Amino acid sequence: MAYRQTERVRHRLAARHDAIIAAARRLASEQGMGAVQIAPVAERAGIAAGTVYRYFPSKTALVEALVAAVAEMELAAIRATADAAPGPLSGLAAAIVTFAARAVRQRRLSWAVMAEPVDADIDQTRLAFRKALAAEMEVRLAAAAATGHLTDIDCSLAAPALVGALLEGLVGPLAPYGGTDAARGREAVQMLSLLALRGVGIVDARARGLVVQCLWPAADEQHPDAV
Repeated sequence: MAYRQTERVRHRLAARHDAIIAAARRLASEQGMGAVQIAPVAERAGIAAGTVYRYFPSKTALVEALVAAVAEMELAAIRATADAAPGPLSGLAAAIVTFAARAVRQRRLSWAVMAEPVDADIDQTRLAFRKALAAEMEVRLAAAAATGHLTDIDCSLAAPALVGALLEGLVGPLAPYGGTDAARGREAVQMLSLLALRGVGIVDARARGLVVQCLWPAADEQHPDAV
C-alpha cells in the first residue's frame, strides 16, 4: 500500500518549508543575498543543514524560492491596495505607490531580490517577478484607460516601461550603502510615483493629488523585515 501523508504531516512539512524561507528572508534583509547559504539558513531556522537540503537541493534552489516568495507577497500587497482604491485611477496610483513604498522600506531585502548581482539561473526568477509586476500594472492602466482617464496609451507597452522606470529609480535608494532615512525614503517614493503617473499622461496637479492620497497610508504600514 502506498504511503499517504496525513494532514498533520503535510502541515508540518509546509510549516518547516515556510520556516526555511523566513530564515532566508531575514538573512537577505540583514546582510544581502550573498548571506543566503544553506548552513546559516539552517542555523537561523533551528534545523540541520541536511533538512534544508531535503527541501532545497542547492543554494540556487533556495534563493529562487526566496525570490518567488517575496514576489508573491509583494504582488498580493499591491493587488490588495489597488483593489481597495475608490476608482481605477486611484487604483493605478495605489499600485505604484505601494510597490515603491514597500521597496524603500525594506530596502536591503528589495536590493537583494531585485538588483544584487546573482547567478544567471536566479535572474530567470527575477524576470518572472518583473513580468508579473508589469502584468499587474497593465491591468491597472487598462482599467484607467477604459474609464477615459488615460488616452493615446498602449497599455502593453506602457506597463513594462513603467515597471522598468520604477526599478531603475529604486536601485539608488535600495543600494546597501549610504542608508536611507524615513524622510528621504518618502521623498523617493513621492518623486518616483509622480514620475510614473506623469509618464502615462496624468497631468501634474492630479498626479500630485493621487500620490498624496496614497502615500500616507503606505507610509504608515509596518513590515517585520524593514531594515
